[in-house]
Amino acid sequence: MKVKVLKRVILFIAVMAFIGCGSNGGNKGNGGKGGGSNSSELPTTVVDALNASKSNLTPDLKDSITYMYSEEKLAREVYLNVYDKQPQKQLQNIATKSEIKHEDAVNKLAIKYDLNTTIYPDTPTPYDATSLEIFGSGKFPVVEIQELYDLLYDKGINSAQDALEIGCMVEVTDVDDLNKYLTQAKVSNADDVVVIFDYLRSGSYNHYWAFDKGLKNMGISDGCCSLGTSFCHPEYPQDNGDEGGN
Repeated sequence: MKVKVLKRVILFIAVMAFIGCGSNGGNKGNGGKGGGSNSSELPTTVVDALNASKSNLTPDLKDSITYMYSEEKLAREVYLNVYDKQPQKQLQNIATKSEIKHEDAVNKLAIKYDLNTTIYPDTPTPYDATSLEIFGSGKFPVVEIQELYDLLYDKGINSAQDALEIGCMVEVTDVDDLNKYLTQAKVSNADDVVVIFDYLRSGSYNHYWAFDKGLKNMGISDGCCSLGTSFCHPEYPQDNGDEGGN
């Protein structure tokens, strides 16, 4: 899903009405103190892909890697920062058990191909860890990602239901983007990138169902589908519906 499309949907469900009330919810980027950080040990298949020979990446695929880094960073940080205001366990578990690994996997992929994750699009080289450190929690080099984070955060801190709903939104956005980027990687025969992106997408499927279950347990019978057709995806594979896997 394009970020601009998601932003319009958020507007439709009255996020901007909430923002218009003048509430900034305090600190939007405090480092996610509610969740801490767990080990980011990656699955063997992902490690093997990172250690495999380099593929011949197109400029578009390079840009997609750097974009996904910011998108995975958004997922982890918005979950932890919203958790500080609305402590729903799904946010903490998914951020600390899974999103930290997703962010690490894409970061290592950027290192492998010497891509500068702080510049998008037309991603240049070399990889620049120093520049990356400038972007603390809740801060992003991609303008669209920054705008999306701000919208999601302002919605998520409003209530427990809103906190879980932004999880549905984030995971659907991830899946939609990864579907597109996986096609790019397959066309380019970039098998290592396919493995990484498929790993991220599998995690997003599980997270979607964890947020869906959380909403249903709260009495929202339609779960993520209550947000509208854009976020209603019964076709997503269901694993164990846990709250932090992958």
